[in-house]
Amino acid sequence: MSAPQAPHLWLRAETKPMEHRAALTPSTAKTLLDAGFKITVERSSQRIFDDEEYAKVGCPLVKTLSWKTDAPADAYIVGLKELPENDNSPLHHTHIFFAHCFKNQGGWKELLHRFDAGKGTILDLEFLNDSNGRRVAAFGYMAGFAGAAVAIDVWCHQKINKGKTYGALKPYPNENALIDFSKKRLAEAAAKNGNVYPTIMVMGALGRCGTGACDFARKAGIPEKNIIKWDIQETKAGGPFREIVESDIFVNCIYLNTKIPPFITRQLIDGPRKLSIICDVSCDTTNPNNPLPVYTINTTFDKPTVPVESSNPYPLEVCSIDHLPTLLPRESSDMFSKDLLPTMLALKNRKDSPVWNGAEKLYKEKLAASKA
Repeated sequence: MSAPQAPHLWLRAETKPMEHRAALTPSTAKTLLDAGFKITVERSSQRIFDDEEYAKVGCPLVKTLSWKTDAPADAYIVGLKELPENDNSPLHHTHIFFAHCFKNQGGWKELLHRFDAGKGTILDLEFLNDSNGRRVAAFGYMAGFAGAAVAIDVWCHQKINKGKTYGALKPYPNENALIDFSKKRLAEAAAKNGNVYPTIMVMGALGRCGTGACDFARKAGIPEKNIIKWDIQETKAGGPFREIVESDIFVNCIYLNTKIPPFITRQLIDGPRKLSIICDVSCDTTNPNNPLPVYTINTTFDKPTVPVESSNPYPLEVCSIDHLPTLLPRESSDMFSKDLLPTMLALKNRKDSPVWNGAEKLYKEKLAASKA
């Protein structure tokens, strides 16, 4: 019996503004090529890795978004974030990406119906789980790391530039550059705040995302006693929780898969509070079970925060950027792609892979639910 034909991976260009990460780095692409895979890479002006880095390891380069017309029917279209907007055409390929539709987010049925119409398939990166139910690869650590960085910087801005709008964010070349910047900003803000550093409360502190948030707070110079770590044990009684508004900064890192009581309410934020910035790393903005029902829109790198209406005049802003790891695009891509690599290699024998079989089964279940 002949060996299965090695898969063809088509790395598409990301179209989400300010998305600089890649699901496959030149390094992991080289490993896959050496294993017999075929990899086509779309040119991209915003990807953190230059096109030539892929060409040097042996990946042919093609036009941006040419997967729509040129990718063979059996090619896997690999990406990270949403497909191009304002396009309702049927989708014929098998796509590997974060579809953001399996938790009934806004537009979930419409996207699934596009795949159904074209007889395509979603193998969602968010739901690639091993035999223990643990995700094989995730940006969670870097999301929490970057989320804490943004939240801390917004707090600093509020102290240093009272009343002024927080400006656009731009990616940092590396982790050390981000940490050095944050240390300087914190020192300046603390000086204007009676030499007092903020308290930062991290919800979901024991997970990957929460660990990243706590790690950044420490590296930026926030004292350990000012880092409040909550997880399942602290929240098992059910919210809302006054302790959140008694902190200066709240970073939400939970993975939401069931309805839970809200963490905060408008009544809480209208009352006495220290809280002035929420970073909702989880970004369940359009999820009907969102535990932070005080805002309704996702923010962007161009406009990172949105003010929260409150009868309490003390400022309160929310950051709800759903691709925070692109603040450190090279490092977050390297970490994710290396973790994903063994699962990508398993595509050579996809029928024998519990991870890929589980992903396909989930797609079919969600498609059926969208028609119910």
